[in-house]
Amino acid sequence: MKIDLIEVNQPIGTFYMACLPAQIVANVCDIAERRYSAAKLSTGGGVQRVLSPKRVAEISAYTEDPDATFPTPIIIAVYPDANHKLSGSSLDFDHTAKFGEIIDGQHRIEGLKKSKNIADFQLPVILMFDLVEEEKAYVFSIINSKQTPVSKSLIYDLFFLSETRSPQKTCHEIARLMNSDSESPYCKRLKMLGRKEHEGASLSQGSFVKYLLKLITTKPDQDLVDLKLKKKITDDPALPLRYYFINNEDNVIYKILLNLFAAVKAVFPYEWEHPDQFILSKTTGYGALMRALPVLLGQGNEGHDLSRIFFEQKMIEFRNRLEAQNLKLNSNDFPSNEQQQARLAAIILGK
Repeated sequence: MKIDLIEVNQPIGTFYMACLPAQIVANVCDIAERRYSAAKLSTGGGVQRVLSPKRVAEISAYTEDPDATFPTPIIIAVYPDANHKLSGSSLDFDHTAKFGEIIDGQHRIEGLKKSKNIADFQLPVILMFDLVEEEKAYVFSIINSKQTPVSKSLIYDLFFLSETRSPQKTCHEIARLMNSDSESPYCKRLKMLGRKEHEGASLSQGSFVKYLLKLITTKPDQDLVDLKLKKKITDDPALPLRYYFINNEDNVIYKILLNLFAAVKAVFPYEWEHPDQFILSKTTGYGALMRALPVLLGQGNEGHDLSRIFFEQKMIEFRNRLEAQNLKLNSNDFPSNEQQQARLAAIILGK
């Protein structure tokens, strides 16, 4: 098989950019994991981390997206003894035999292998020749140690630009409205894009969306793909806000949350207005309220009442329980972690 190359010169040396069908890359490349031997009390093997089945499954599912893309190159260390001929700006190689070792991109390749759509993808590749093991390790470690995770707040905010309806976009739009609506207790209280632009901001946009999303979907990416493909998504009684999302009633979701947080603020006005001293409007308090919300919604639906007055009564009961246990909504009594959110949610529900 003959392919065209683009030569790239950098301090490490010369390498080449090319394009290959994903199936060819999957067939000709090895993945060598680094492993620990309990018998020898030492590590050895290749440079790759242990494969994550969850990540592979996510990538395989992602290939169903009609807009799926893998623009980042797969980095391949070409075997010195591979049957190939490098000549100027082209490479001729045997695409039926092993050709090289993947330095970066193993999860993408394994995800594509499990996809029925692998034939739809061509992949950009970087071909590096004559790398010794030390150089392979260096390239892998630099690529993976220097990456800066993108803020969840920014990721969720970017869903606003999508023309396709999705759980992520709905949750972002609710967060944006919650932060801008003068009637909202969270008005100017969310750190949009993860940045504190207002003095009283106490909760990141990413955290707000994260917990709200869990009440709408367990598979947001799959819902996004299904909606792009105009497939019908089904309700799930375990997800109390999903019905409203499916029926395009985002306004109802917003109103429920508005009633809830207005009730919280009314019953705990001092704690709400002083996030520097109390956790109620911060991640711990918000997370606990969202954990408790499915049960509260079930109780409200039984009485056909999800009004602010209904939620105020529930918050008064919550306040009474705190007082009875001599607990305050501060970080001393409720440190910031998932376990404390669950504990606080149980107190909200009287469990």
